[in-house]
Amino acid sequence: MLLVLAFAGVGLGVWQVERRAWKHALIDAVETRSTSPAVAAPGPDTWSGLSAQNDGYRRVTVTGTFLHDAETLVQAVTDLGGGFWVLTPLEGDRFTVLVNRGFVPSAKRASASRAAGNVAGPVTITGLLRIAEPKGGFLRTNDPAADKWYSRDVGAIAAARGLENSAPYFIDADATANPGGYPVGGLTVVRFTDNHLVYALTWFALAIGCVWGANMVWRRR
Repeated sequence: MLLVLAFAGVGLGVWQVERRAWKHALIDAVETRSTSPAVAAPGPDTWSGLSAQNDGYRRVTVTGTFLHDAETLVQAVTDLGGGFWVLTPLEGDRFTVLVNRGFVPSAKRASASRAAGNVAGPVTITGLLRIAEPKGGFLRTNDPAADKWYSRDVGAIAAARGLENSAPYFIDADATANPGGYPVGGLTVVRFTDNHLVYALTWFALAIGCVWGANMVWRRR
């Protein structure tokens, strides 16, 4: 039994080493995408091929007109404290995309309290492409009927707001200041947990311990 556990520990340790290599490749790719010159936001003809692994955090630009009356507030906790992300549809010539314009504290929840930031007319937005976050937040489920949102579920928000030809991703706006100071953009956290080496060493240590234990049992017998 101890030898079986030892083999399992080695296998899991090797798997964590492989996961670590994959995670480092992902981190490098995201770093490259998020700092490269912005490209046009993907249009409908490319939506079916988008993925978090290949396209997440890509720096993009898009032009359109904000539909401020259809904005959605998503609960958020940031370095600036608790509040909301302001997701506003940006209507372009070919499609509509939700733009996370940035963070507002609870005191600025009402759109009228930050009217200066609700710019009218065509605008060009630069930011990071983000894949939708379905199913809600940690231990909390989005409730479209009550207009309570805990994650940026693009499909559900588009359906709730009656948006047509809406992109399957959203864009985190960069730190370009909005009139009046709100919403505050550029708060995207580009960080990934990387504990695979610790996990690998733990599994290898367990395997060594099992081998040592099996050896002691064999000696006593």
